[in-house]
Amino acid sequence: MSVDGWNTVLVLGGIRSGKSEFAESLVAEAPTVRYVATSAAGDPTDAEWAARLEAHRARRPGSWTTEETADDPRRLADVVASAGPNETLLVDDLGGWVTVLLDPAHQPADDTATIAELADAVRACPARLVLVSPEVGLSLVPTTPLGRAFVDALGAANRAVADACDAVVLVVAGQACWLKAPAAPGGGAGAVPAPQAAVPAPAATTAAQATAAHGAAAQATATAAAGGGHDDRAALPQVLTPTTAPEPAGAPWAAPTMALPVVATGLVIQPGMELPMPDEYTGPQAVERLATLDVPGAGLGVLERVVGFAAATQGTPTPKPWDSVRVLLLHGDHAGGAAAGAPPGESARRAAQARAGQGVLARLAAENGASLQVVETPASEPIERLPALDHEQVEQALRYGWRLAEEAAEAGVRLLVLAACGAGTDAAAAAVLAATAGAEPPAVLGRVVTAGGEIDDAAWMRRCAAVRDALHRTRRSPRDAKDVLAELGGGDIAVATGVLLGATARRLPVLLDGPVGLAAGMVSRDLAGQARHWCLLADHGGHPAVRLAADVLGLDPLLDLRLDLGEGANALTALPLLRSVLSLAAALPARPGPDDAATVADEAAAAGTDGDGAGDDGDGAGDAADRDTDGDDGGAEFVEPEPAGPGPATTAPAGTTASTGTTAPAGAAEPAGPDPAGRRAD
Repeated sequence: MSVDGWNTVLVLGGIRSGKSEFAESLVAEAPTVRYVATSAAGDPTDAEWAARLEAHRARRPGSWTTEETADDPRRLADVVASAGPNETLLVDDLGGWVTVLLDPAHQPADDTATIAELADAVRACPARLVLVSPEVGLSLVPTTPLGRAFVDALGAANRAVADACDAVVLVVAGQACWLKAPAAPGGGAGAVPAPQAAVPAPAATTAAQATAAHGAAAQATATAAAGGGHDDRAALPQVLTPTTAPEPAGAPWAAPTMALPVVATGLVIQPGMELPMPDEYTGPQAVERLATLDVPGAGLGVLERVVGFAAATQGTPTPKPWDSVRVLLLHGDHAGGAAAGAPPGESARRAAQARAGQGVLARLAAENGASLQVVETPASEPIERLPALDHEQVEQALRYGWRLAEEAAEAGVRLLVLAACGAGTDAAAAAVLAATAGAEPPAVLGRVVTAGGEIDDAAWMRRCAAVRDALHRTRRSPRDAKDVLAELGGGDIAVATGVLLGATARRLPVLLDGPVGLAAGMVSRDLAGQARHWCLLADHGGHPAVRLAADVLGLDPLLDLRLDLGEGANALTALPLLRSVLSLAAALPARPGPDDAATVADEAAAAGTDGDGAGDDGDGAGDAADRDTDGDDGGAEFVEPEPAGPGPATTAPAGTTASTGTTAPAGAAEPAGPDPAGRRAD
């Protein structure tokens, strides 16, 4: 079940009630949506019906895909059952499906069994699923047998699907009334959510205010813009925990957070946003405190920067280790020459492997006690010929990434790790670096390594050519952040940029690892310059794009391990070391000062002489005589002892007395040299 309490929802409503618009608002923030159309084409001479269908098509964003099921009513259950856990489906509507079901071409058939199959598929569906259906139970009983059969079948379908769904909402005159409340995220009884913003009437402007309150999520007030803004909640991917051990809850941040829920406030992501900065005082204080810790050597070396970073982002001079970590694995492929040399289907296999808790990334996440969230991002077009995304997709991807960071902060996550596994990500990142930092593509494109470990120079040259052609195509295009994402970056870099901005708003540090995260950092600095100060780079991995972007952003890699385990896995490999550094910094006591050392020495001497007092009658007299060589009890002036023999402290030649400059007698004994053990001669 998702963070806002529902995974499947049935939207009921009368004709022209606004139910379809409301259902579309529930999934508006999803990067991709499969729109399942159930109605038949109808009479080609019916212009009014064709206009209705065209109005539905015009509202769908370009990133949505449409799937028709009118040929076979039983196919709808198969489509729902085969949907993956990270997909979003919108079925509109069950009235058209029942119409096809009752068509004489599909009779005789067991309609009750077909409806039961659909309900079972909805109940077991792992995807985010929204179904739309007309509510006909409030009208009169039809006078025709066919009308009564339709009402009876649709009523049975609505009851069965409503029982299978997590939530049911009735839309009346554009207003949403929740009939079946979603469960609270914590697993308790869910409160009925506040109504969504009013669905705009056709050819009219509407102004509405809505309050979103889902379980334990933060409340915020939304003011819908003219034309009807929606307090919409899109599907977020399932958060996986590769280990069976419960994740630590963690204490709240020491510093206050800046809560800016995008969906609730209608925040527009644009250049020049004022987001919070890390604490400018606690970081230096924590580094200064390290010099006072009781360590036997010189200290933590370059890893002192980890302590300073954690202190600044947590707002305390004594930062705690990151006890709750979430890995965001962004999966999105780039078409065309950017993916030259990438085995077909390899990135999808890696993503599925991570969902199953297998592979390098999932195992390292389990070792670190980190949760794992696999995020499907929009696929990108060939950048050498077309823009990677349209501007609407960029806006949706940015807001979706922001919401991922918001949800992580609400769940008590202390550190985000950005990972990626799409095909062609290196070339997309190189194109972004070329556009934002003036880099030459061949200088920032890493070598292409085949599955057998061989270098594929031909694929590398095709990637270089694709980036070169993309830069030539966009040579007169603006270089604003959103334009760069639309023309060159693609879905994964756009979502990663949104994650960095959302994490900055919530004071949540991010551990970067690989070209996608660094390219997102380059883009995010043009939207909010504060974002880079919340990022930490553990290792550059020897990747040229990461080296250049880190240099531009001022992110010095902490390590130089040159790992190449995949973006995200390198950071998880270094994470235990970073946690150990923070544990030491928080737990070690301060080094004893000179006064403390003298006190310890006096106590040790007192413990050695507190016996039978024999020392006072024996060696004590000799010690007193040594102390009183001039016969003056305690009144002798202290004289700095002269060094034994010539050295840097005296210019007297060998065999002379340093204090008088006279030559010592020939038979005089030579001064005692220094003790080999390092003790000064008596």
